[in-house]
Amino acid sequence: MIDILAFGVHPDDVELGCSGTLLKHIAMGFKVGLVDLTRGELGTRGTADIRTVEALNAKKKMGAQFRYNLDMADGFFQDNKENQLKLIEVIRRFRPKMVLLNAVHDRHPDHGRAAKMVADACFYSGLAKISTSFDAKEQLAWRPSNVYHYIQDRNLTADFVVDISDFMEEKLNLVKTFTSQFYLPASLEYKKEMETPISGPDFMEFLTAKARSYGREAGFTFAEGFTCVRTPGIQNLFDLR
Repeated sequence: MIDILAFGVHPDDVELGCSGTLLKHIAMGFKVGLVDLTRGELGTRGTADIRTVEALNAKKKMGAQFRYNLDMADGFFQDNKENQLKLIEVIRRFRPKMVLLNAVHDRHPDHGRAAKMVADACFYSGLAKISTSFDAKEQLAWRPSNVYHYIQDRNLTADFVVDISDFMEEKLNLVKTFTSQFYLPASLEYKKEMETPISGPDFMEFLTAKARSYGREAGFTFAEGFTCVRTPGIQNLFDLR
C-alpha cells in the first residue's frame, strides 16, 4: 500500500507535470509509485528502449518505490475493457490513497484521453463485481480517496497549487534525466535527432517560468498546478494561502 500513485501516458510526463510535488512528499516520508501507460515509442526523439532506461534512472533519482510500464500503444491506446483491467489491477495491487494523472486538456491528444481513462479506472477499481487477480490471487476492490490532474503544456486554471520552491532545481535535474528528449548537446542521442518543441535550449526556462507563475498568486516562489473534478474540502480556512 502506497500513499501516492502517479500515472503518465508517456515516460517523462510525471517528471514534467508533478515531480516537484512528488519529491516534496517523498521528503516528508510518503511512499510514491509511478506508472507509465506507454513507452513513448511514437515520440520524434529517442526510442522505446532509450526512454525505458531514462524512466528507470529518473525513478531512482526521485526515490520512488517502483515504476511500471503497462505497454499500451502510444497514440493508439483505447479506453476498452483490456486496458481498464490493466489499470484496475495496478490500482488494486498498490491501493494508493491518492492518484495523480495527466492533464484533462492539453496540446498532446494522448494526455486528455489518458486522463479520462485512468480517472474512470479509479472509479471502476472500487466496484467489487469487477474481477481482477494478481499472482493468481483475487484482488479486493479499492478506490483512491483523491484523484488530481497535474497541469502540463497548456496553462490551465489551477484548482490548487503545491509549493515546490525547495525542490525546483531537483525537478529540473529529474527532467534532464530524459537526455533523448531535452536540450543536452553533449549527448549523442540529442545530436542525431530532429528538433521538437521541447528540445530547444529555452525549454527549461519555460518550465521554470511556468512554475514561478503558478506560485506567484499563492505567495510561493515556485509551484505546480493541479485540477480536480470533485470539490476538495479543508478543515480550516487558515490552511488556504
